[in-house]
Amino acid sequence: MKRLRIATFNINGINARLSNLLAWLAREAPDVVCLQELKTPDKSFPAKDIEAAGYGVVYQGQTAWNGVAILARDAQPLEIRRGLPGAEWDKQARYIEAAAHGVVVACLYLPNGNPRPGPKFDYKLAWFEHLIEHAQTLQALEHPVVLAGDFNVVPTDVDIYNTRSWLKDALLRPESRECYQRLLDQGWVDAVRHLHPREQIFTFWDYFRRHWQTNSGLRIDHLLLNPALAPYLESAGVDTWVRGEEHPSDHAPTWIEIGSRKRRRR
Repeated sequence: MKRLRIATFNINGINARLSNLLAWLAREAPDVVCLQELKTPDKSFPAKDIEAAGYGVVYQGQTAWNGVAILARDAQPLEIRRGLPGAEWDKQARYIEAAAHGVVVACLYLPNGNPRPGPKFDYKLAWFEHLIEHAQTLQALEHPVVLAGDFNVVPTDVDIYNTRSWLKDALLRPESRECYQRLLDQGWVDAVRHLHPREQIFTFWDYFRRHWQTNSGLRIDHLLLNPALAPYLESAGVDTWVRGEEHPSDHAPTWIEIGSRKRRRR
């Protein structure tokens, strides 16, 4: 394996936060980046600015909502698919898959699902089912695969500052957590939790109620590794400094470091 830093970042409007993105790319120099919530149609995607920063890019935009992209430093990602197999009915830009630096990279923005009960929660669960089905195929590949993005799921109570005001939220509902666990049961490794089994690590802080200032966060951005890639995992973390910049996204980039040699099992 080639040494790589792979990151996922819900940018929450790429044109509104392009300067934040470019500053992060310059400082941290990730090799592969998955972006979510571009909130722009393809014609307005800032491809030239990203390419000028040294990154090739594939993207699927959507006016005002959603949108996903994969960036590769000093390389051009080779697009494999956009949209989940079997979900051709879904017109929202939530999934893109490409090969970059020797890794199959699947970038996703899973539906939020609120309010629930209702059609938005039903849509979340239906989309999740298609993801689980396709993920089974990716997981079984002998080639290294990372499934990364904003899953809009808080997997356990350790992944949130306090459950009290979130118990009815779609991100914590048993149905959402059960779907996420079914992914892990396929053989995927949740990189951050694997390396930090008991540490409270957050990737999202709501704009309201001083959640950033009080570190009242949630972990909803995940990088899942298939068995071909997981043995090379060396480190994982969150670039929280990005959330503290001016006019930030409500998410911070979450990243993993992949080494050139397999590590012994912990």
